[in-house]
Amino acid sequence: MCWSWPLVSVLVFCSLLSVGTVRTAPCQTCRTLTERFIKGLERTANKNFGGGNTAWEEEKLAKYARSETRLLEIVEAACDKSDFDCNRLLEQIEDQVETWWFHRQQEAPDLYQWLCIEELRLCCPPGHYGPECAGPGGVCGGLGRCEGEGTRLGDGECVCDPGYSGVLCQECADGYYREKSSNHTQPLCSACYHSCKKCTGPQDSKCLDCKPGWILHSSKCVDVDECGTELARCPSNTYCFNTDGSYECRGCDQACVGCMGSGPARCKKCARGFRLTGAKCLDIDECSERAIACPGLNEACVNEEGSFRCECAEGFIRRDSICVENLPPTGPEKGLFDDMTDDEVLVLQQMFFGVVICALATLAAKGDMVFTAIFIGGLAAMAGYWLSEKGDRVLDGFLKGR
Repeated sequence: MCWSWPLVSVLVFCSLLSVGTVRTAPCQTCRTLTERFIKGLERTANKNFGGGNTAWEEEKLAKYARSETRLLEIVEAACDKSDFDCNRLLEQIEDQVETWWFHRQQEAPDLYQWLCIEELRLCCPPGHYGPECAGPGGVCGGLGRCEGEGTRLGDGECVCDPGYSGVLCQECADGYYREKSSNHTQPLCSACYHSCKKCTGPQDSKCLDCKPGWILHSSKCVDVDECGTELARCPSNTYCFNTDGSYECRGCDQACVGCMGSGPARCKKCARGFRLTGAKCLDIDECSERAIACPGLNEACVNEEGSFRCECAEGFIRRDSICVENLPPTGPEKGLFDDMTDDEVLVLQQMFFGVVICALATLAAKGDMVFTAIFIGGLAAMAGYWLSEKGDRVLDGFLKGR
């Protein structure tokens, strides 16, 4: 049956799987699942159902230790949500986990041993391997491990530790030698000099055979210069650079078309835009050698490595592939008073009215009744203007101390 575990219930394959399909799951998944389960046991070891007096808590703690509540809490954290294999296995083994939790913990405290090895038969005991858990192990002499050890996979072939080889890992691998031992134990294998394939000691003079890229000479392995032989194979426009035991193909200088080494002095042929000057391929200054390098109007020539470019002369910009003078944008001419502020305009207005009033006052003083009337009307108009529109502003400024 399918449990109502919060994590397990969301998986849709529960009703389609059986214990028979569990046997195809890898041992490592089962091992990881049981390890996470044990961590859940440790995490919930001191929890209970709630608070209260000491006797009540002890009673509740004992009940919580074997409760389904605790089991569900552990199961919810047993697999990461993204771990499909773990969650799929957990779906299939809910009955076995429930059996162990309620009935087998006391007699089988090792969940991994009981579940993964004995019950599900996904894993083997340490040192055993294959479908029938053949063994025991130890056949690799402690210098390797059996292929498939601890699982139902593999054929038990020895996978040797670094430095060892052979069916039972009892021989020294290439690049290692057998140390001398004063007791009766099997001496260890230690590394030869880095260029030696076989040797009798760690020094460079103890070589018996050499690794690829080296040649034996007077018990020493000497580097083979592949660049001086036919062994090197480098693509076009590269050159051979010798290294210890091998070689590299490095790119030629940009001044070269094919080369024999680095730099413009090792070119086989100069690239376009370069000319052989002495022993080097040097850049050609097209701007100084060509009569009209840039034929466009108002253009200037700029030299570059192996080439040149045409730019607009100072004070010109390119528009529609033509260099034109960089002039500020034009617009309608400004009037006499366009740049004046409102306050400056107000002052001019006051000055104008003042001049008019003074002229009228002069004429009125001569006894001309017409100009006297005009003068009085002008004064009244100015007074009305200041009292109505400007009065509030003046009063407000006065009150604010401005």
